Amino acid sequence: MSSIVGLQGKFDEKDIIEMLKTSKYRGPDSSGVYLDKIYTDINLDDFKMDCECSIAFGHNLLSVYDSNQRLSKPQPVSNDNLTLIFDGQLYNFPTIRNLVVKVGVCEEINSDADALLYLIEFYFKKMDLLEAVKSAVKLIDGDYAFAVWNGENLAIVRDPLGVKPLFYAQNDEFSAFASTKQSLKSIGFDDIKTLKPEHILYDWIDVGPSQPIYEKIMEGDVSKIDKMLKLSVSKRVGELREVGVIFSGGVDSSYLALLLKEISENISLKITLYAVGVKDSKDLKAAIYASKFLNLDLKICEITEDMIRQNLPLVVKTIDDDNLMKIGVGLTTYFATKMISEDNIKVAFSGQGADELFGGYKRYLESFVNDTLNYDLREDISNMYHVNLERDESCAMLNSVDLRLPFLDKNLVELVLNIPDNKKIVSMHDDMRKSILRKLAFEEGLDYEIAYRPKKAAQYGTGIDKILRKKILKDTDISELLN
Repeated sequence: MSSIVGLQGKFDEKDIIEMLKTSKYRGPDSSGVYLDKIYTDINLDDFKMDCECSIAFGHNLLSVYDSNQRLSKPQPVSNDNLTLIFDGQLYNFPTIRNLVVKVGVCEEINSDADALLYLIEFYFKKMDLLEAVKSAVKLIDGDYAFAVWNGENLAIVRDPLGVKPLFYAQNDEFSAFASTKQSLKSIGFDDIKTLKPEHILYDWIDVGPSQPIYEKIMEGDVSKIDKMLKLSVSKRVGELREVGVIFSGGVDSSYLALLLKEISENISLKITLYAVGVKDSKDLKAAIYASKFLNLDLKICEITEDMIRQNLPLVVKTIDDDNLMKIGVGLTTYFATKMISEDNIKVAFSGQGADELFGGYKRYLESFVNDTLNYDLREDISNMYHVNLERDESCAMLNSVDLRLPFLDKNLVELVLNIPDNKKIVSMHDDMRKSILRKLAFEEGLDYEIAYRPKKAAQYGTGIDKILRKKILKDTDISELLN
């Protein structure tokens, strides 16, 4: 929903502007900085500042909300000693806003950043900044990365599953953080680290959670999954009135589309499906069939070799990886969100995370046979942030489109990870896998052909991988594109 950047130490003020320019595509609607004070709605090409500052924040805004109740507000924001920059969304924004009002905040609170700022401030009156941030994070529900400064201490925070990216780097003169690696590279950093999910970088010391989400042990109740998934989808819609769905016609994206359609019966919500693939590819055929069954509008991007060649350098540079699997999926996300952006839609729903939660990949059959499925699923969930999520987020934000991932709701993840293995894969011959999800989708209203369509990875189902391997690799060294 935006990009955030920051510097601390002996830095050049021009660096904060360079970092913002590099990540402007993530937030094209407004830019702001905090140096000696807050400056919002600045022109990055004209802004000049000369000050003796030891800390700087920067923010590029992607405006998603625009109502009397909720705004996408220019940042940074501040009150008393606290200054904050925020990327993401709080799905329980109304609850947090009501809470801070009840504890005596009289100021108008109409943005996620404001609500979080005053929540932290409430705790900060009673404890140090680190404990105040820990207390606030326990109450918020969302996908986010943020930084808050109290004039002395700095806390940089990432959401529980790492849906929103956050990177940092240090040298002898200063330290820096940013939503993109490119922002850090633009000011000379090569050794770049990723802040792990649920972690707090406090005065540049990494503070981990007492118990990561993927380690939580509880009783898993299958009967709660459907209700919890519906809630996850509903709260990610919130005040939105138009959304896109990255759509393959498989069970994950079709189930999300079905749930969104149910929600649209109670509110004015326009839903459009977006499918990507070469002509006559399996994903396009499945998407056409499923869209007709769901009676939802479908837009198609037919991929050609020329399109891949033209956009390959941008995607490779953005995901900072020459792995063909990641490139294939990244291109799929890029082309889908490009269509979504061209329709002036700023939020896209994706089924990312369903395979890691419910055992969708073929390799999980071996895990099931070896009785390591539960461990392997937890391991994959813990590593999703740098395997899949940073890739998808970066490719979507190239088109200034915010991704919503209902399968990666914190409460849903905790529940499903504790469902018995034999509910996800029923036997060593279960070629479909994801048994619980398929059954729920079928019972909810998808037909058998959609609910039980075999798993096909995006890079294969779209036909993109075939073009990459058989045509483009003949005359292109993809690793060179990283430079």
